[in-house]
Amino acid sequence: MTEWNTPHLKLILIGNSGVGKSSFMTRFVDHRFTNLYRATIGVDFLTKEITVDRRPVILQIWDTAGTERFHSLGSSLYRGAHCCLLVFDVTSSVSFEALDVWKKEFLVQACPSDPAAFPFIVLGNKIDLDHRQVSTSKAQKWCVDIGAEYFESSAKEDIGVDKTFHSAARAALQYLKSHHVENGGDVQITNTQQDKKQRTKKCYC
Repeated sequence: MTEWNTPHLKLILIGNSGVGKSSFMTRFVDHRFTNLYRATIGVDFLTKEITVDRRPVILQIWDTAGTERFHSLGSSLYRGAHCCLLVFDVTSSVSFEALDVWKKEFLVQACPSDPAAFPFIVLGNKIDLDHRQVSTSKAQKWCVDIGAEYFESSAKEDIGVDKTFHSAARAALQYLKSHHVENGGDVQITNTQQDKKQRTKKCYC
């Protein structure tokens, strides 16, 4: 199958600053991890081709800034998304409690054609750390309430990373088939056969 016919699935990672969104994305795409914290400025973007149910797909993974300063960017960045990953830090109850606001804001700004059917993945990151504040059962209960899948991971220890992204890709592909979402809006991305891991950084400061 040529890349022209390969589905491009847009995945959005959102959540409070410092929950590990960038590390999670980098671990999946580049298979590396760094302890050095660097706040995302505006948006970071990576692509990766994987196989979902024996079908090749290209993931366009958007890591958005988790600070109030960049919330206004949501409308252009979220539009055309096929799946949203709500990320929190299991050692921070504040980051978990903020997910409801993030979810509502995403639906308002992305404006999917069928909000009730739009796929969300909830991710509890940093399970390698001590002093956990959010239990698995608490997170799972909230996911049942909102109809989302729940996963736990450690980007540092490479636990649950591939499984989460493959589940997100599967949900995104199903949503694409059902709703014929097209990547559109104010952000234009061009992929080439030779550039499977193109990194595009935009600064809106």
